[in-house]
Amino acid sequence: MVVCAIDGTFLSVPDTPANRTCYRHVKGTHGGASYPIMRVVALVACSTRTLLDIAFGPDSDGEIRYATQLFRSLRSGMLVLGDRAYDSQEVYQAIILGSHADLLIRASSTRKPVLIERCADGTWLTRIGAVTLRVIDATIDVYDAQDHTLVKTGHYRLLTSLLDPDRYPAADLVELYHQRWEIETTYLELKSTLLHGRVLRARTPDGIEQELYALLSTYQALRLAIADAAIPAAVAPDRASFSIAVHAAADRIIQCRNANEAISATIRHIAEAILARLLPQRRSRSCPRVVKRAISKHRAKGPIDRTNHRTTITVNTPTTPTPLTTTHGP
Repeated sequence: MVVCAIDGTFLSVPDTPANRTCYRHVKGTHGGASYPIMRVVALVACSTRTLLDIAFGPDSDGEIRYATQLFRSLRSGMLVLGDRAYDSQEVYQAIILGSHADLLIRASSTRKPVLIERCADGTWLTRIGAVTLRVIDATIDVYDAQDHTLVKTGHYRLLTSLLDPDRYPAADLVELYHQRWEIETTYLELKSTLLHGRVLRARTPDGIEQELYALLSTYQALRLAIADAAIPAAVAPDRASFSIAVHAAADRIIQCRNANEAISATIRHIAEAILARLLPQRRSRSCPRVVKRAISKHRAKGPIDRTNHRTTITVNTPTTPTPLTTTHGP
């Protein structure tokens, strides 16, 4: 099964009259001082972080509207991970009935699914629109890896089209849902590593579209080169440093004398560079979900513990059927 994730983000564009007619300013305390923004929604393969499809445009169109354009790239044998923004009857029916793919999406706090059948493992079935979904309630306990003290506890309610509890155990699906964060890393690599946090440069909407495609093409070429090097070497692609791949490509391209030489030599050079300096195995960490770049550096200060804790995580799913009184998640 191909596991992929869907999510959206924003990119800032230059504040020109042409761009302002297409894109809007961010609402906030600074009035017209902010940059216009464009909305980008992507479908990403979690294993390699390669782009499967993308849609973008003005923020006046909501994220779900762009997301539905990406369902054209789904097929049977794919599992789509999504956060609470995608808890929508429209999304469920389009993915399951239209694309014949499966889904695993976190329920919103306002979702109150109606129990229609209990499963032996404590999960239960519900009906949303024209589709039947399985509801998984789970408690996630995070312990400090050194002193084993409880750091925090989270409560998740997931909705999935994988209805068979024997074939798809609830605890496995809860752990698999963590793969949704691979798309957040994708956006980090695009916006921070490639763009260095800069605003796009084009001064017209047509130029912005061309610049975005160039950015996405560069990212995709690098990610494909990483996958082509890591997978034959039996190395997980997430152990390959994207930054090393970027620098290796830049160093090699400027030394090549023609396009054919540049392509083959660059791919080979990227492979050698990332395999020589693999990242360590991913460790379990916990850190507070706080604003990383506040508008005011003075407001960023405070009593919040911003320490990254090395952790061990336990997932607890109910072993007895969920009571009828449980109607909504966190």
